[in-house]
Amino acid sequence: MSKYSQEIIVNYLKTYGFVFPNSEIYGGLANAWDYGPIGTLLKNNLKALWWKEFVTKVPNAIGLDSTIINNPRIYKASGHISNFNDPLIDCKSCKQRYRADKLINESLKNGVKVSEATPLKQLKEIISSNHIKCPNCGKETWTDVRQFNLMFKTFQGVLEDENTTLYLRPETCQNIFVDFMSIARTSRLKLPFSVCQIGKSFRNEITPGNFIFRTREFEQAEMEYFTNPSDSLEEFDELLEKVKMFLFNTLQMNEANFKYYDVKKTELAHYSKKTIDIEYDFPHGYSELWGIAHRGQFDFLNHIEASGKDIYYLDTNGAKIIPQVIEPSVGIDRLFYAIICDKYEVEKLSDNEEREVLHLPISLSPYKFSVLPLNNKLNSEAYALFLKIIGKGISCSFDASGSIGKRYRRQDAIGTPYCITYDFDSGQKRTVTIRERDSMKQETINIEELFNFINVKLM
Repeated sequence: MSKYSQEIIVNYLKTYGFVFPNSEIYGGLANAWDYGPIGTLLKNNLKALWWKEFVTKVPNAIGLDSTIINNPRIYKASGHISNFNDPLIDCKSCKQRYRADKLINESLKNGVKVSEATPLKQLKEIISSNHIKCPNCGKETWTDVRQFNLMFKTFQGVLEDENTTLYLRPETCQNIFVDFMSIARTSRLKLPFSVCQIGKSFRNEITPGNFIFRTREFEQAEMEYFTNPSDSLEEFDELLEKVKMFLFNTLQMNEANFKYYDVKKTELAHYSKKTIDIEYDFPHGYSELWGIAHRGQFDFLNHIEASGKDIYYLDTNGAKIIPQVIEPSVGIDRLFYAIICDKYEVEKLSDNEEREVLHLPISLSPYKFSVLPLNNKLNSEAYALFLKIIGKGISCSFDASGSIGKRYRRQDAIGTPYCITYDFDSGQKRTVTIRERDSMKQETINIEELFNFINVKLM
């Protein structure tokens, strides 16, 4: 389990402007969070890195940006209206409501693991036979387990009835399947190829919680990888390795904090032939971070049947192929949380002091550099240097408030890799002092060499 509690992580993120409670002046909204100035920079860097690694650097990958509200027939065909459910159970005594699968997994420590796909009768039998009590009141008075649909409803036009009912999308991928013929025609790519999208999704979760790990509004980064049926199993393994490379090489996360769960057939989602869940050791325990699902031809066949339209890939021989689909999908908010848990440290220093430090790679850091004038008399000259840096499109902050030591600590806490101190020698000798975050070592360089130094670090 993470060496820092969820309370410590949340307080840290609120203190330094990463994440704020939503609607706080009105008492908040349960399990809703806003990304503050620092969190917005980090989240945007994370999305840009994902896009760079899974789209820009891949010769057979393209993107899509689709709508949140779609024709409801899409979700009938995809199975979401009938199958996108969580198992719901209530305590008769205190009226507290729980997801039955989560209740079991969090209550039992004997290796029993169930999912939302486990049959309802089996969930109730496990709860009864293990005498699982209500975490809120301690009693064992349960209702039957029943299904609760997670789709958020809305209405189109002035009337609110069944004929005007629409849904906020519960995942970003369905538009990719529905638009496949247009995508294939205009991109002219040959199989295999992937279509990627980052966007908001909405799920009316029964028990959201654990900070930004599970919320009702969240962002997903999804890839739909289209391939020939004969190659799909081998390419599933290759995509799993690509995700690992992104986590451990690009994001530089600690592999010791991860484990992999090969989802049992009885626990698979309704669309999946095979799923591997990459789990991270969050403060609340190991939980799914990134899923790689083999969706087979499920989505294509269902949309073909429901729409009455052909959906296929036309190969060079004129054959119509319905591709197999592999989907690596990650929640950006969960990944953001995992990165913070992985990189945050309260470090003990030799002088019995402590510092909070976020050991981010420079590609993720909200600010890559920060310009710090040593004295208020140097503010204008230091600010002129700061303007030159940001004028080149480089993410940099300017911090002139408080002692130089406190400013170093602030920059350490938000993950800034390098501080550029403008001191009294800067005007006369044309030098600045560079302080590195993790080692706290300092070196003096000529201002004329500064941009070469910056460019090297950003490579």
